[in-house]
Amino acid sequence: MAIRKVRLEDDEILRKMCRPVEVIDDKIKELVEDMIDTMHDQDGVGLAAPQVGILKRVVVIDLYDDKGPYVLINPEIIKEKGEQEVDEGCLSFPNKFAKIIRPEEVTVKAIGLDGKEFTLKGKGLLAQAISHEVDHLNGVLFVDKIIPGTMEIVPKK
Repeated sequence: MAIRKVRLEDDEILRKMCRPVEVIDDKIKELVEDMIDTMHDQDGVGLAAPQVGILKRVVVIDLYDDKGPYVLINPEIIKEKGEQEVDEGCLSFPNKFAKIIRPEEVTVKAIGLDGKEFTLKGKGLLAQAISHEVDHLNGVLFVDKIIPGTMEIVPKK
């Protein structure tokens, strides 16, 4: 378990398309553990592999409830429903927040660390997090979707 360096907004890796994971081996398991540790260290709700410099389709999400953390390998959103306007930030854009329109509900198909495919239905914050992190895997950043005029920069504490 290690804390990895989070790539920041000007890093070109954040704009690249990630490759599917072919085999869930010890290297992928270590990546997932490190991503969870890094996300928790940064008080994040989600983290995608390109944010730690790895162009693989791997996402971790933790809503800090009794259900997480979620591990999504090769996630694919198969259904979206409704809309919600949300305040959103990103660990790669420290102290920046803006309003975004995200789906109210999503259904995602993914593979778990056990190699088995599963579907996960998310509403509210979970839907937002899934959408945000899957965007990362496709080189899309939250700043690409902000409602104009809503960006705020919050000074560090």
